[in-house]
Amino acid sequence: MKMMKIAYYTGCIAILTMTVSCKKFLDKEPSSAFDERYIFSDVPNATSAVIGAYEPLTHQQAYGSRLSLMYPYDNDEMIGVTNTSAPDNSSRDLSRYNLQATNAQLPGPFQQLYVGIERANTCIRNIPAMDLYSKGSATEQQQLRRLHGEALTLRAQYYFELIRNWGDVPAQFEPSIDQPDLFLPKTDRDTIYRRILNDLKLAAELVPWRNEPGVAADERITKGAVKGLRARIALFRGGYSLRRASRKMERTADYPEYYKMARDECADIMQRRDKHTLNPVFQAVFKDGLDAYKQDPYGEVMFEIAMAVGLTGNLGYYDGPRFFVAGNTGQLGNSSIRIIPTYFYSFDSLDTRRDVTAAPYYNNADKTKTVQTIVNMVSGKFRADWITPAPTTTAQQLGINWPVLRFSDVLLMFAEAENELNNGPTGAAIAAYEEVRKRGFKGNENKIGLTPGTKETFFQALVAERSFEFGGEGIRKYDLIRWNLLYQKIQETRANYTKMMNREPPYNNLPQVMYYKTGSATVIWGNSLYQPTPATIPTGYAKANWTSSITTSWITNVAQLFTPNRSELLPIPQTSIEANHKLTQDYGY
Repeated sequence: MKMMKIAYYTGCIAILTMTVSCKKFLDKEPSSAFDERYIFSDVPNATSAVIGAYEPLTHQQAYGSRLSLMYPYDNDEMIGVTNTSAPDNSSRDLSRYNLQATNAQLPGPFQQLYVGIERANTCIRNIPAMDLYSKGSATEQQQLRRLHGEALTLRAQYYFELIRNWGDVPAQFEPSIDQPDLFLPKTDRDTIYRRILNDLKLAAELVPWRNEPGVAADERITKGAVKGLRARIALFRGGYSLRRASRKMERTADYPEYYKMARDECADIMQRRDKHTLNPVFQAVFKDGLDAYKQDPYGEVMFEIAMAVGLTGNLGYYDGPRFFVAGNTGQLGNSSIRIIPTYFYSFDSLDTRRDVTAAPYYNNADKTKTVQTIVNMVSGKFRADWITPAPTTTAQQLGINWPVLRFSDVLLMFAEAENELNNGPTGAAIAAYEEVRKRGFKGNENKIGLTPGTKETFFQALVAERSFEFGGEGIRKYDLIRWNLLYQKIQETRANYTKMMNREPPYNNLPQVMYYKTGSATVIWGNSLYQPTPATIPTGYAKANWTSSITTSWITNVAQLFTPNRSELLPIPQTSIEANHKLTQDYGY
């Protein structure tokens, strides 16, 4: 599963020689010209160039940290770094929606995504122009077509991330060396969407399916990932977004066209269960797969970003329960993404996803658990204590891959699009929704309840189901934005959180304190999570404050300064505004 790591850094060396092309005004014959001719002269070197276009995904300024662990919060499930001090123009203000254009967390990701675009553009221009692309052996042509499709997909992903965070952005689809003017104004996002959706349609024809003969089991993009990403981007194009002209959340009248695109792409993937299907056990996707550095045998994880131990990827360190490394006496990990208690209690008690998504403990040196207060429960899908083999370094980069797309998302996107297009759930939509839900209730599938039958009730069920399925995977905030529900859900969360603190229905019977068994390698509760706390603590158990730990300040923390029709997008970094006189700062920033 980790075989791409060495290739990443080989690819970097090759691709970095091309970055001098942006200085074309210095030379009539750019110094990069020979390098490009060499790099795109054969399949191995072209492969290195495309792997170099993957590499920006892994950086701390991309999915290694910022785009995966900071930008998606706060939402109605989890919060980022809490306000332990005054606003500091950093990640706390990002979580609280207290952003200024000078925020320290803005320039890096913005620039990193454009680095990826530049590298992809260079590959997209050069690979189809290679003689081998049309005149090479059948194997060479097939390999180059795949590389071309991968580069198209990578560029689409980079632009998608820019749009969902910043809205309209400068867009170029040629390498900088070919740009007559590098100072570009913003391009309307619909124009960018149109281009990348068409690119993904082409890319799906160029790349192979997973596990086809000759296709290695690694993290490179395959056909299912391309089609799934096209479905996701189509739903965003058909959804709501904050528009520059009106400064309101709107969606265009032609949105059904994009729901149909999403449905059709998902339907195609769902017909290939030999390529992608659900892992029968939800926990195994994370504990036995991503956290164990192993490829998912079912192909449920359709696109994952390869991280390298000690080099990239803060998953499990920044967000999971704290842990120890053998031979080190200090507790490691930041535990910076916390579960909102109302989210924990939104799960059915029989839903196995709750205790995968939420980790209520920190690890001790002897691998036993100490349960935390409910307000200090942390995001749990990426856990250092689930890593196999156990970490042997105190480095923050634990090397857990970031999952961009899973097959369960394909099923739920299909159900959502079917419901919208048919003014209510079809049998196929219900079957897709229930497949995901039944996996969550494994062992109690007969207790999932009746599936809602009207368009609105089924949609609300999908809104909830996507929360149960994808908590902590960087999806929820953006889902709520495309549905124009983010502000509503933030308000509902604060109101319910207040009810929980005040012991009001439906939270009036929850325990104020939880008892847990000491010296245990797993969390063993001594009382019910759904009944008042018994007066007597059982022998061999310790106590942790539960709902009694909730205070007004914790409630205030949740998306504290979110402003509708403004906070759905981020300000352009001030450094970029100053560097490009054609860029504008919009949305009231």
